[in-house]
Amino acid sequence: MRGPFWHKLIERLDRLDAASVQSLVERLVSSHGILETVFHALREGVLVLDADARIAYANHAAARLLNVPEGTLDGQPAATYLPAIDWTGWLAAAATAPEDTAPSTPGGASALPPPVATSRELEVILDGVVGRHLALYAVPLDAEGDEALPPSTRAVAILRDVTGERANTAERVESERLNALLLLSAELAHEIGNPLNSMGIHLQLLEREIRHLPESDRAPLAELLSVATTETHRLEDILSQFLRAIRSSAPAFQKVSLPAVVRETLAPLDAEIRNRRIAVDLTPPPDDFPRAWLDKLQAGQACFNVIRNAIQAMQDGGVLKIAFSATDRFVSVSFLDTGGGISPERMNHLFEPFQSSKANGTGLGLLVVQRILRDHGGSVDVDSLRTGTRIQLNFLREDARLRLLPPAPASTPE
Repeated sequence: MRGPFWHKLIERLDRLDAASVQSLVERLVSSHGILETVFHALREGVLVLDADARIAYANHAAARLLNVPEGTLDGQPAATYLPAIDWTGWLAAAATAPEDTAPSTPGGASALPPPVATSRELEVILDGVVGRHLALYAVPLDAEGDEALPPSTRAVAILRDVTGERANTAERVESERLNALLLLSAELAHEIGNPLNSMGIHLQLLEREIRHLPESDRAPLAELLSVATTETHRLEDILSQFLRAIRSSAPAFQKVSLPAVVRETLAPLDAEIRNRRIAVDLTPPPDDFPRAWLDKLQAGQACFNVIRNAIQAMQDGGVLKIAFSATDRFVSVSFLDTGGGISPERMNHLFEPFQSSKANGTGLGLLVVQRILRDHGGSVDVDSLRTGTRIQLNFLREDARLRLLPPAPASTPE
């Protein structure tokens, strides 16, 4: 570090006695130790780069944020760990005076001046995937010293972990989207609910009318009427469950058999499954399969959406494999279809509203599934395979919930 202070100090060294020199050195060592402690105590990463764009100093937080062992950054090129900036060119531009390197443009305006500071975000790869988002702020430090020395500029870079902030922002954006969907769902309920009520009333009137027909004529009509009535009730249930899920109402938790929920969900879809020439391969769980802690209606809605997506993905028939598994904390059901799978482009937008590969799709199905599982403390796993798509729903185990309860407070003696 060169500067006027150091030049003055060096000039006066020959005028000081040994005791004074020793005292100055001790003060310098003490100041260095205090600054070192302060920098290492910071949560933000601090990097000092020399004129060759190499790391001359790095505090402990910088090594932690960049996911490298402490002590490995010293002397390394900054571009190795922070490739978002051309550090060599950036420092070279900062070290050059504007009047020497900024010729006038044809219009008479000056070229861009040397950089003053830069700010951007970057991603740190952890175990092969993006695991941390950092905000980078860098500013050049003009070297002070003798005019005879070649111009050189160092820089200081500050790193701050913004992973949590990005997650909060994403959650806030999702909340705003869901608020918009809530308004849409209210209008949708009004527009669909009224015709459904009218259909139900007219089906009841038809049922009364056919009672006066002869048995031979009444039987086939009664069967068709029963199917229409059942489908109308099913549409009403779907609409009600959809509104309940999108509004994120608090789940009414109870101890439930997850396989039973899946079987009940498959029943109303049986006709569509047969019409699409789809075979359902359901592997029953063992007899001691643990119960789940869930809202039966909401869990059924989540399973319904996944199964419906699976059978619609198999246009020319196929197989839907359903299997159950359990861990110490979760009970899970997986649905594996033999459709065309999911493209890498769509994988990034699976849980976004109005993102659907179907011509008449709304893109709300998996969004509702994700919201239900989140409200249950569970998760959704999606794998796109060469032979189809696998979606697994993970619900909390009922006995795991009991283990996670906080201990009861000790009673105080009277």
